[in-house]
Amino acid sequence: MRLLLLGVGAVALAACGSEDETKSAYPDKDPFPSTYQPYPSENLIIVGATILTGTGEKIENGVVTVMNGEIASVGPAANIREPKGFTKIDATGKIITPGIIDLHSHLGVYPSPSNRSTSDGNEATSPNTAGVWAEHSIYPQDPGFGRALAGGVTSLHVMPGSANLFGGRTVTLKNVPSRTVQGMKFPDAPYGIKMACGENPKRVYASRGPATRMGNFKGYREAWIGAKAYKQEWDGYARKVADGEGGKAPSRDLSKETLAGVLDGDIIVHMHCYRGDEMVNVLDMAEEFGYKVGTFHHAIEAYKVADYLAENEVCAAVWADWWGFKFEAYDSVRANAALVANQPGGCVVIHSDDGVGIQRLNQEAAKAMADGRKIGIDFKPEEVITWITANPAKAAGIIDETGTLEAGKDADFVIWDTDPFSVYARPEQVYVDGALMFDREDTANQPVFDFELGQAGREDV
Repeated sequence: MRLLLLGVGAVALAACGSEDETKSAYPDKDPFPSTYQPYPSENLIIVGATILTGTGEKIENGVVTVMNGEIASVGPAANIREPKGFTKIDATGKIITPGIIDLHSHLGVYPSPSNRSTSDGNEATSPNTAGVWAEHSIYPQDPGFGRALAGGVTSLHVMPGSANLFGGRTVTLKNVPSRTVQGMKFPDAPYGIKMACGENPKRVYASRGPATRMGNFKGYREAWIGAKAYKQEWDGYARKVADGEGGKAPSRDLSKETLAGVLDGDIIVHMHCYRGDEMVNVLDMAEEFGYKVGTFHHAIEAYKVADYLAENEVCAAVWADWWGFKFEAYDSVRANAALVANQPGGCVVIHSDDGVGIQRLNQEAAKAMADGRKIGIDFKPEEVITWITANPAKAAGIIDETGTLEAGKDADFVIWDTDPFSVYARPEQVYVDGALMFDREDTANQPVFDFELGQAGREDV
């Protein structure tokens, strides 16, 4: 399993600020650990379906077996023996895909019903709020989670908003009902940092700066300079502790702690960025300070710099056709996703950034596929399904656990009533870690949240 570091260096993190030299040199590596436990599941064998594995493969008359919440086997019926004691599901005429993963969601931080008191996605008090964590704003009772589940979404990557140069830490969730956000946190998923370039920080901070794009980049670079100095200070302290010298620990700075984690490669950069030229500027800055950009989000002009993105192994998370709502979102082409994916080594993700759009990401991917075909880029469904499954899993750092239907991975999958790229397609059943979390034909398996229940009259109010 991957090691998560909130601070810096490869030394395991422990309490900081104490002069107890029996402890590690760094702050606690995970003060808010996942408490996620899979819901109870059965061992299953699902037969007769067409399977889009998320690896680029399509299997007709396929079989999926699930054991102890994991995928045990996937393949043609002729190649898989039916195990004894497994519950059998006849999925003839159905389509099975990996569970959908939304790489750019604000569910929980902007929950339904929308209200000023629950609008917790943007800490718009400073251009640099890298020290805030999205999970501390997430409301687990957001009915949007249930709606997304009904749309086939089994995991989602929740971010702060895009008001700031550095907006804060992101978090990846399993899409299951829970009383706490810790009960939804995807175990061992790496943290991300939300950054934003272009118009948003300019607009929000115009009166106090940054007010220009060059001001934006000055703000980024000053923050990275401070983070590098912070990392060096803690690394030096760690060496002293390792050599038995000890001494007083440096003071903690939560924003620099997050950015130092980026410099160490433990926290993934997710950059809200529309214009192609700005994306290249950001890649130059990443080279200057020795970190890697994971994904450019929204990336309406990704098609202009698809070769740069592929060369730097950076994904583009895009909409199928949402554009024109501000000037930097104007120079769009409908084949943006297809052009990025068609670039050798290209990585495209279809994301939502929307509480309604997340419910129909399969249809968004279908539109992007159709727009590619209009200009002669003919992707097959078994390839396009990766845009909403394997590629977002890769970009979120969870591809080893989910995103494809392969033996040993989490049994996160959807049984569709027809081709998932049809406008008429609906998930019939949605499984998370092998547990049936949504069944369209059984209301007992359709999560209901507090605000959907209404409120009984009370005489004592």
